[in-house]
Amino acid sequence: MKILVVDDEQDICEILQYNLETEGYEVLTANSAEEAMEIPVKEYGLILLDVMMGEMSGFQLARRLKENPETAQIPIIFITALDDEDNTVKGLNIGADDYIAKPLSIKEVKARVKAVLRRAEPRGRTVASSVPQTLRYEGITLNLDAKTATLDGTELLLTKLEFELLTIFLQNPGRLFSRDDLLERCWPHGVYVLDRTVDVNITRLRKKIGSYGKQIKTRVGYGYCFEK
Repeated sequence: MKILVVDDEQDICEILQYNLETEGYEVLTANSAEEAMEIPVKEYGLILLDVMMGEMSGFQLARRLKENPETAQIPIIFITALDDEDNTVKGLNIGADDYIAKPLSIKEVKARVKAVLRRAEPRGRTVASSVPQTLRYEGITLNLDAKTATLDGTELLLTKLEFELLTIFLQNPGRLFSRDDLLERCWPHGVYVLDRTVDVNITRLRKKIGSYGKQIKTRVGYGYCFEK
């Protein structure tokens, strides 16, 4: 697995590179967002991205990556000293998969990297047929094998979390899921997640699926469900 570390502090880059390589990952570092843009990012399976850098911030780089179909599906973990809730939510809104505050705990970094990569792995199937498994609701189509989604024939750039949430809803129309249910199904065990994380991802998903967003209903005090 190839991991890209982007941070303007060389010491942090070196520490992360050394410790992640001891876990068996292939690690490349960049000291600015501009330098990272010169790298073939689409070849990497995970990006550890600092927020506060030079002219281009980590948030700005993340937006560009999420807007590019070739890099939109790459998981991003923000690493930053900006650990207040507003900045955390901002990162989640962009499409981050996790958020780690400085000063870093290497043990925590390793755990979160493993958790995000584990969640990103396609779930294995013992399906003999070559026909892809799909879910459909009117103009929405999910290819569960290729992990792709389309809306009225146009590709949807969903993050892995958004894809998993939409899969759960389409597989269980009318079923009410609490926040805890969704956290249990979509987020890795043993990793702290803010209460608002589910709400942020649901809001983002609603926007991406256009008019179908209204099918994801909020049941105040209970959770969410998808009504056909």
